[in-house]
Amino acid sequence: MMPMPDTNLLSAQVTVRYPGKPPVLRAVSLEIARGEIVGLVGQSGSGKSTLALAILGLLGRQRAIVEGHMFFQGVDLLALRERELRNLRGRSLSLVLQSPLASLNPALEIRTQLREAWRAHSDRAASTEDCDQAIHSALKSVSLPSTENNRDFLSKRASQLSVGQAQRVLIAMAILHRPALLIADEATSALDVITQSEILELFARLNREIGMSILYISHDLPSVAGICQRIAILHEGQIVESGPTEQIFTAPVHEYTQRLMSALPQVPVRREVLLARAQAATLK
Repeated sequence: MMPMPDTNLLSAQVTVRYPGKPPVLRAVSLEIARGEIVGLVGQSGSGKSTLALAILGLLGRQRAIVEGHMFFQGVDLLALRERELRNLRGRSLSLVLQSPLASLNPALEIRTQLREAWRAHSDRAASTEDCDQAIHSALKSVSLPSTENNRDFLSKRASQLSVGQAQRVLIAMAILHRPALLIADEATSALDVITQSEILELFARLNREIGMSILYISHDLPSVAGICQRIAILHEGQIVESGPTEQIFTAPVHEYTQRLMSALPQVPVRREVLLARAQAATLK
């Protein structure tokens, strides 16, 4: 298939269904511009993770039927073979999940896991020096001890890390190759409030410093308001509303979005704080 004009980093319209069952996603339309942070919001079971896995081409083993188009950097991901998709995953497309300690291998040192993640998506001619430099740069980007100033950290295993450290390690793995798009699927839901704030600041900084687009998937509205320029509301397998963060929070149009906003805790200045965050995110 010929590439489409590369006006957006990602432009998708997809339907996902399983044989004999109603569609999980129904003509979901999503666009992400280069350097943009887009929030995908919806309650559990609305299809958020299904959309993330569809973008990454990871639904095939579950016998899902994915229809439509999904243009990433001008090329339709749905038209690619598995081998071609593997060349994109971890390099141009990366994923951070919500359970960092469960996502890391408990038997391997952090150093080993980072090296494996880098080599899995690198050219065969790449050297060990290249690998170590990439790891150093990634760890420094997520404010973790790097190869040059703390070898003890890299010799640790997952059980020796805090949840916040483990999540930063996962993010470091995801950005080793400076991907164009990072998908963060409930990446802060397992964290305490302080650590969550630190990870959100980290995402915003990576977006600014390396121009990485982020699809931030969450059901937590305050965290979405904190970093996203635009928000798409997913309800029962459909995008029911999409727009700038400020508009979604202050003037929602769809009934379901209005219900979401009205369900926010009525804490003094809560709405004003969210609006201030939304305005700040729009200016980034």
